[in-house]
Amino acid sequence: MLSPHYKLNKYESTQSTLSLDSCEYYQMEIFDQLPSIQASRPEQNKRGVLEACEDYQSGTEVEEKWSHGPLLKEPRRKRDKVSMQPLRNLAMCIQAKRDARDRRKMQISNIGFWESWRRSQSIARKRVWAQMGGALAGLLPWQHTLHAIEGRFGIGVKAYFVFLRYLIYLNLLHCALIWGFILGPTTFYGRSNSSEPLKFGANDSILDFFQGSGYLYRSPVFFGFYTRGSLNLPCLNTPLLYFAGILTILFLSLIMVTRRTIVGYKHTWLLGKRYSMNVSYKIFCGWDFTIQDSAAAVLKHSFIRNDLKLFLEEQSFSLREAERTLGQRMRLYLLRLVLNMLVLTLLSAAFCLIWFATGKSKDEHRHNWLVSLFLQYLPPITITFVNLFLPHVFHMILYFEDYSITTQVNTTLVRSIFLKLASLGIYLFFFITLAEHQKHECKENQFGREIYKLCIFNFLATFCSAFLLNYPRKLLQEKYPGSLLARLLGKQQFLIPLNVLDLVYSQTVTWVGVYYCPLLPLIGTVILMATFYIKKFTVLRCCTPEQRLFRASNSSVLFHFMLLLGLLMAAVILGFNLYQQEATPDNMSSCGPFRNSETVFNVTAVCVDSLPSLAQSTLRYLASEAFALPLILAEIIILTSYVSRGRANQKAIERLKEMLVMSSSDKRFLVKQHATMLRRKKNNLQRPL
Repeated sequence: MLSPHYKLNKYESTQSTLSLDSCEYYQMEIFDQLPSIQASRPEQNKRGVLEACEDYQSGTEVEEKWSHGPLLKEPRRKRDKVSMQPLRNLAMCIQAKRDARDRRKMQISNIGFWESWRRSQSIARKRVWAQMGGALAGLLPWQHTLHAIEGRFGIGVKAYFVFLRYLIYLNLLHCALIWGFILGPTTFYGRSNSSEPLKFGANDSILDFFQGSGYLYRSPVFFGFYTRGSLNLPCLNTPLLYFAGILTILFLSLIMVTRRTIVGYKHTWLLGKRYSMNVSYKIFCGWDFTIQDSAAAVLKHSFIRNDLKLFLEEQSFSLREAERTLGQRMRLYLLRLVLNMLVLTLLSAAFCLIWFATGKSKDEHRHNWLVSLFLQYLPPITITFVNLFLPHVFHMILYFEDYSITTQVNTTLVRSIFLKLASLGIYLFFFITLAEHQKHECKENQFGREIYKLCIFNFLATFCSAFLLNYPRKLLQEKYPGSLLARLLGKQQFLIPLNVLDLVYSQTVTWVGVYYCPLLPLIGTVILMATFYIKKFTVLRCCTPEQRLFRASNSSVLFHFMLLLGLLMAAVILGFNLYQQEATPDNMSSCGPFRNSETVFNVTAVCVDSLPSLAQSTLRYLASEAFALPLILAEIIILTSYVSRGRANQKAIERLKEMLVMSSSDKRFLVKQHATMLRRKKNNLQRPL
């Protein structure tokens, strides 16, 4: 027979839903009157609870019976894991945490020395890991800058800079892979004996760094620099390492971008339209009482104010949308149809302009160096002009379509990313088509030069836009605020969709050109770091906070999805070029690692033939059509399991929401009953004897 003290220590834990008070509560008559019990709880669950409470009071083994009931299905291991959590992580009031601490002390005195030591060590490790995580988070670059930007301009602008920092990390990873697969072996094992030494010639000039010619054309920046060298094994040679490095970059980028897209989509789906901000919580519980710095207090004020502004803006649009009549909706849909036709017309005109500029840049007539430089940069100038002008037109069109602020951002992103990616794809298609009719010493280097010029001119456009347009405009507004030009220009705001599109376009150009220009990730990293400080200067010095904010979680998914589209576009272009080299012998490479009638497929076949017979059979089976059927079946099974889990989670979320609603109904009912009891007691005391 167990003692009452032991039973209390055994069953009274922080995670268990059973206690003596709860059992007495279940036996009260008011329990049957709760709205949640009357609405959803079956009679069998109620009988199970009463039987478990009787067993608890009589000292019998509750866990064996209770494990079959509907209210306690978690395994003992999970309960122990939760019971060892720090008290500050538990959703309890102060008095409940004190009681939980006392119960833990009583448990420790009965569980034994080794179990007590194990639990204390587990709690200590969690605290150490939490402190290390906080310390590492404080070491992230630009953390203070991001907090300052979030406080003044909201979380949407901060999401742009976080996205930019993520691209910097991604390009640094690409640089490490380029060094390990391509640049490192070339450095240690050298190039072929027929290769010319790299040195600065008499005809080289500073313009070569803008045109991608001369010294830069012969440097490790471009494809033609890399040759077989002394590393010439069947499965370990420069061509295979080169191709493996590019595939690794694209594959890891696909995994990382897809993961962030899926995680963001899951977060948006869980919140999404079901999200309802508790204004009372934001006002009364949103303050951080650990703040001691005045600057941090001002930032926290700004965070709360921006959240409330965003909530009020969304509620105002929802009310305005609900009050629309049928005639107003029909007129609005007709107006949106006309404006979308206008958008398609502008996109078609932009593509025709890019085609004309690409053909004009291939003019072989001799000109002086300035005209020649302008003609070489005519396609990048045209693409940059189109990408700068049309998104602003799209942004102005959205004001007439009457969308919510988040829908406006997403619509601008979709239209503009189609413009940017389509213009880049059309330009590259025109260039490849025209290059087939021209004889070049190294077509891969020519393609890499075009990508390099796109990357350089895009950065020059960002620099000039910040210091030659935005900053003078801000000075004009500060010194002459009443002038006609200052009033026409208006206050400058940081347009998040257009700036995000610039980042997506820049990263897409890097992925497209990494095969033809291996050091492009390093150039892209330097450009992105410079872009961070340029945009920081633009935001903090030249821009004013927007009057209308948007929820960053709803658009960050679209940011990464557009990045995923850019990556897929780069993979398609690379695959098309490699297939074209294999299908047409005239397009085979005459420079770089794949020279002397070598292609990616030939080098790979030589490596496979040198492997053991079992490995050859396995690889050929994986590359054959026979492997497609089990692969498709495995994908179907995995997708079915994930869909089933998603539906089950959705049902669980709906049930939890219903439980929250019924819990609030129970609280209101109990408060009403308590007020009634107090009123009756007061009347009884006031009644004369």
